[in-house]
Amino acid sequence: MAPEVEDGHAVVCHIDDLLAERDMTLTELADRVGVTVVNLSVLKNNRARAIRFSTLTRICQVLGCQPGDVFSVRSA
Repeated sequence: MAPEVEDGHAVVCHIDDLLAERDMTLTELADRVGVTVVNLSVLKNNRARAIRFSTLTRICQVLGCQPGDVFSVRSA
């Protein structure tokens, strides 16, 4: 069984793609969102178990996107 299924979720983060489209670094995003680079790295590498809505809101505001652009659910 795939690790994401064992963890009870199959949510995939697309921050890398969004950053590349905007020619922005993870460090710049972290500074503008107000979180650490380490926390964003955990998120972008699909190791996060949760995200605060306030953090997701700031990510979407900075990247000019919607939550569905940041995350998707991998089909089984």
